[in-house]
Amino acid sequence: MKAESVVRMTGVGGVENLELVDLPPEPLPPGMVRIRHAAIGVNFIDIYHRTGLYPLPLPATPGVEGAGIVEALGDGVCGHSIGDRVAYAGAPVGAYATARAIPASRLVKLPDEIPFRNAAASMLKGLTAHMLLTRTWPVKAGDTLLVHGAAGGLGSVLVRWAKHLGARVIGTAGSPQKARIARGYGVDHVIVGRDADLVAEVADLTGGIGADYTIDGIGGGMVLKSLACTRRFGMVASIGQAAGPIPALPVEEIGPARSLSFARPSVMAYAADQAAYGAATEALLKVMLLGISAEIGREYPLTEAGQAQADLEAGRTTGSLLLLP
Repeated sequence: MKAESVVRMTGVGGVENLELVDLPPEPLPPGMVRIRHAAIGVNFIDIYHRTGLYPLPLPATPGVEGAGIVEALGDGVCGHSIGDRVAYAGAPVGAYATARAIPASRLVKLPDEIPFRNAAASMLKGLTAHMLLTRTWPVKAGDTLLVHGAAGGLGSVLVRWAKHLGARVIGTAGSPQKARIARGYGVDHVIVGRDADLVAEVADLTGGIGADYTIDGIGGGMVLKSLACTRRFGMVASIGQAAGPIPALPVEEIGPARSLSFARPSVMAYAADQAAYGAATEALLKVMLLGISAEIGREYPLTEAGQAQADLEAGRTTGSLLLLP
C-alpha cells in the first residue's frame, strides 16, 4: 500500500515542531478500522498537546476528531462496512493524517444529510456542548447563560443548542466583527471587547442577579470575573485556558458567600465513557439534522496544519477550523 501523509509532532513548543511526513499505513489489529479522512477538525486541545500542557509520547500525531470513509476492517469488527460514512472524536489522538487506524467503537455512522466537513467541525465541540448543557448543568428553558468566546467554534454550537433548549444567552466577543458573528448564532446580548466591564454589564443585563451558568474557555484572569458574574447557587464551568494558565483558586472564592458550584469538566474524559459517548453522539446527530452544528470558519490543506494552529492560538479565527487531506 502507498505511504500516507501524516503530521508528526517531534518536540514540545511552537508550530515548528510539526512536520509533514510520509509513512507506511498503520497495521490494522483486531477491532480496528482504517478511515480515509475527508476532513479533520482543529481544536485547542491540539495546541495543548503541542505545548506540553497535556503531554503526548513523542513523536506523536495530533488531532482528536475527523470524518471520512471506512476503507478497511480489522478482524472481529461488527457493525461497520467498507464504504461507510463515519465520524469520531476523542482518544486515541492521531487525526492529522490522510488516513488512520482507529477502534471501531469510536466511529459514528453519518447520515447522508450531514456533510463530512460539518461532522469534522462539530464532533468534539458537539460532545463538549452536550456535556456542558446536559451533564455539568442541565440547562432548562429560562436559564441565563454567559458564554465566553461566543463567536468561536464551540460558541457556535453552544449558543445554538442552548437557544434550542430555551435558554437566554449572554455572549462575550473580542471585537465588533466577532460580536456580529455571535449575534448571527442567536446570542441575546453581546459584551464586546477585552476591556469591557464584564461584571457590571452582566449585572445590568440580569437585574443585579448574575448569570445562572457561566461557561469559561478563556482561563487566565477571566475565571475570577466569571465567578463574579454568576448568581448565588449558580455554576461556573472552566473548560479551557486560551488566555493562559488558570491561577490557583482559593475555595473561599467559590463559597460560602457566593455559594457557587465550580466545575472543570473534560470532554476527553466524557468521550472516553463509552455509554456517555454513545448517548452524546446520538443527541448530537439529531440536533445537527435540525441545523445545529459548528460554523466552519476556515479550511487549510493538511500541509498547513502548523498555520492553522498558529491562527487559532493567536485568536485570528472565528468558527471551527478544518484540515483537508
